Amino acid sequence: MAVKMARRMAELRASEIREILKLTQRPEVISFAGGLPAAETFPAEDIAGVTTKVLSEDGPRALQYSPTEGFPPLRQAIADRMNAKLGTAVDSSEILITSGSQQGLDFTGKILLDPGDVVLCESPTYLGAINAFKAYEPQFVEIETDDDGMVVSDLERRLSGIPNARFIYVIPDFQNPSGNTWSLERRKGVMDLARRFEVPVIEDSPYAEVRFEGQSVPPLKSLEGNEWVVFLGTFSKVFCPGLRLGWLSAAPELFQKYVFVKQAADLHTSTLGQMQLAGYLETYGLDRNIQGVIDLYRSRRDVMLRTMEAEFPDGITWTRPEGGMFLWITLPESLNAREILELCLVEDVAFVPGGAFFPNGGHENTLRMNYSTSSTERIEEGVKRMAKVLRQAIE
Repeated sequence: MAVKMARRMAELRASEIREILKLTQRPEVISFAGGLPAAETFPAEDIAGVTTKVLSEDGPRALQYSPTEGFPPLRQAIADRMNAKLGTAVDSSEILITSGSQQGLDFTGKILLDPGDVVLCESPTYLGAINAFKAYEPQFVEIETDDDGMVVSDLERRLSGIPNARFIYVIPDFQNPSGNTWSLERRKGVMDLARRFEVPVIEDSPYAEVRFEGQSVPPLKSLEGNEWVVFLGTFSKVFCPGLRLGWLSAAPELFQKYVFVKQAADLHTSTLGQMQLAGYLETYGLDRNIQGVIDLYRSRRDVMLRTMEAEFPDGITWTRPEGGMFLWITLPESLNAREILELCLVEDVAFVPGGAFFPNGGHENTLRMNYSTSSTERIEEGVKRMAKVLRQAIE
């Protein structure tokens, strides 16, 4: 078909992760490629009971249109939880329910980006955010990033020289893909620059409560100057991703713009889904679910780290995340992770090459590993298969 499409479509590509996942559908493939939560943590029976109650007691409202901003009791529950668990001071009127936090990323691009504008981001950064923002034809400027987060001096240098920087996109806790967590000093430094240069910060926080060890670090949204922060949250990593329930919190003027684009996009997120979640939170809370996720993922992370330590050849390094779902591997510069992936697929094991997480390319000797979905036995076996391939490649 010779259909004339919008210019922005030339920049859009299928998600590299989604394409790799198509190759891993065979049951014999041990996949460390996805970012899926463990299905055994989903409280299906409890949700069934909550759903029955919602439909029997308030069925007409649950099946009707609802306000764009979201179901009021759910918005209040989210604000209360953020304030209690994360140390923020948000009001329920500042909470917008979204269809997953991915929708919040798309809305951010729609609201803040014109073609040629600049997005400042970590290096590497979340592939889903890169793809969401690309539709609005920005330039990406990658800020130097180490184990403690964005390097503040590099961010300051870039902000000083880029007049059309529109926002700073960050994942401060158990970052996807690296697994690293920002220090408090780095968080405060970035907030100081956001205030000085008057540039919004988009704080993507899907994993903050999935902490296995160590001390929690306050989110940017709780620090001085938090009016410059748009906070994106989701229930996908701690509850049930299929419900597609997320939220964002922003200062009133910017919040209203998000409401406008939400109205244009889908009117509102599923009323039934919101009422199911609100009913679940009222009946059971979320702490029990999160603790179950933490216990399971910690054990799987430990097996992955232990097996890598025992089996991987010298010259390979990796991060040691204190929470979340991912760790990051750096290979010798002579190796290309995409080529290693092809060899690993022959051995029925998969991962995501790291080059996909750098919006400006390069860094092909890196890769991301996920430990949330495979059993400890399959993790151990999969890492051993990878180690075999890596030993042969290095020799």
